[in-house]
Amino acid sequence: MNTKKTSYSVLFAAACLMLVASCENVTNVSNKVESQLNNLTEKANRLDSVINTEIDKVGKLDSIINMEDLKIKKLDSLVKKTSSKLDSLEHQ
Repeated sequence: MNTKKTSYSVLFAAACLMLVASCENVTNVSNKVESQLNNLTEKANRLDSVINTEIDKVGKLDSIINMEDLKIKKLDSLVKKTSSKLDSLEHQ
């Protein structure tokens, strides 16, 4: 009966050692995953910053295009008025 207790104790001790080893592996994996998540977060933040900068540039370009479009419309209107005046002078 004493050998049964000893063998159960040995099995229990082995199971405890395996559990501790498993916990250490989980901790290592958890640390690696956390490190990778931090790296991905940093990369995402840098990418977000680059995208925001490019969006600002696009907004500025859009504003410039709108101003140039207004200038073209004014110039077109001026050309039409001038053309109309020239036509009326020709018919006189």
